[in-house]
Amino acid sequence: MPNTPLHSDPAELSQQQLVTVVIVCYNQARFLSDAIRSALDQTHRNVEIIVMNDGSTDDTATIAERYPDVRYIRQENRGLSAARNTGLQASQGQYIVFLDADDRLLPRGVSAGVECFRNFPDCGFVFGGYRNISSDGSPSATERDPVVTRPYYWQLLHGNFIGMHATVMYSRGVLESIGGFNKELRAAEDFEVYLRIARRWEVKKHGSLVAEYRKHDANMSSDQFLMLKSVLRVLKMERAHISDRKQKRALRSGIRFYKRYYGNDLIDAWRKHMTVPGLLTLLRWYPGGLIRRTAKSLRNRMATTREPQIVDFGSLRRLSPFSRQFGFDRGKPVDRVYIESFLSSFAADIRGSVLEIGDDYYSRTYGGNRITSQDVLHISAGHPGATIIADLADAPHIPSDRFDCIVFTQTLQLIYDIKGALGALHRILKPGGVLLATVPGFSQICRDAAYPEADSWRFTMSLASRLFMEYFDESDVRVQMYGNVLTATAFLYGIAAHELKPPELNFHDADYQVIIGIRARKRDTAQ
Repeated sequence: MPNTPLHSDPAELSQQQLVTVVIVCYNQARFLSDAIRSALDQTHRNVEIIVMNDGSTDDTATIAERYPDVRYIRQENRGLSAARNTGLQASQGQYIVFLDADDRLLPRGVSAGVECFRNFPDCGFVFGGYRNISSDGSPSATERDPVVTRPYYWQLLHGNFIGMHATVMYSRGVLESIGGFNKELRAAEDFEVYLRIARRWEVKKHGSLVAEYRKHDANMSSDQFLMLKSVLRVLKMERAHISDRKQKRALRSGIRFYKRYYGNDLIDAWRKHMTVPGLLTLLRWYPGGLIRRTAKSLRNRMATTREPQIVDFGSLRRLSPFSRQFGFDRGKPVDRVYIESFLSSFAADIRGSVLEIGDDYYSRTYGGNRITSQDVLHISAGHPGATIIADLADAPHIPSDRFDCIVFTQTLQLIYDIKGALGALHRILKPGGVLLATVPGFSQICRDAAYPEADSWRFTMSLASRLFMEYFDESDVRVQMYGNVLTATAFLYGIAAHELKPPELNFHDADYQVIIGIRARKRDTAQ
């Protein structure tokens, strides 16, 4: 590649970087065209595509040869790790993405990873989010991304929160330096690589949705016995690299989690047929779970003959909350923890020309020196620090295409004309700009001194998705929720976040959506 001029546009620089997408295929020809087309349709222009056929006996070769811009490599069946290593050796890209043949990349999947590497060049890998699709490619329910608040290696010891391999973009040099994937593993080989890299290199999560995971009957993850054996083997291999007590506790927590995660499914499957081999498998790999489930079943049968117990509400049996200031007078409110977690996940978007509502605290905290100009919008003239006075439902005086990022937390519920406000926010974003919004699902009424009756709305993930997709393209909207029944209760009572334990705050139940976070990107028409 020729030397790059010192004053090149950073966006153009990112397009010059070669990225290799390795599509590993073993008897998945019926999905392969979808995977190849998704790799060809990337907005990043410099992409090398390799189809790695791991000894398929179907029409994989025929499908791959239809695409002249795709390199096709075949080897005898040696397993997923070996196939990925062969693809890595054949690749030329500075960055590598591994796409399973039954999955798909979204158009900005590669661009998002390259942009993140541009901001954090010392990373071993970066990753984004994904959504589920059914066998026919139609949308399917998707689990919410877990909140990652601690060092990535420590968090990975608790469990593989990355979820889908195609969301990961690797530094080629880092992946080669650790020797690629472990060929002795039949499954969980990606998890093992994440751990090896996160031990030594920085890892970053960006906020973009980059891939689609296809759920069907032949998914490897549906073989719970294989997955349980493999993931426990990976975690036990990690014992040799644990450096302190916190990591040791995290490792034990991860082992317990996966035994429950896969073991309970194995118990359910065994109870349908009650086979001796199935029982022996459970006694070897998950004896404690089998005993607990059996004891629980016996207790439930006995409980049917008893009168139902009355719940002891304890100090919660009261008709007034502990705080009417959302918990501010006791410490940090529960919703602030979730808002900050959301903004931390998408901190890389807070850059350039930034607008925040009310004050600039979150912009300064998460944008830092990436911000080149800062504005603060408030509805009331004379508000300290405000540079723009406007009602977002009617703000024609704010210039269009002005901001690279808008931080819009806990405000939409105070605007009666929410569609007018969303239209204005979309208009004043630059093409390619990002709106980071949070809205309440559960909350007491907010009574602002100047506008005591302004609080008008509460939201769900479904409603937020539908509203924002009226102004932003579906592929550019990312919605996630935070909360559970305990944190919803605590927030309504005005109990502060420090009065809850971290596992209680970090568990999320889609039936109790305390806070909904929305990342919406304005389509760049030039791209």
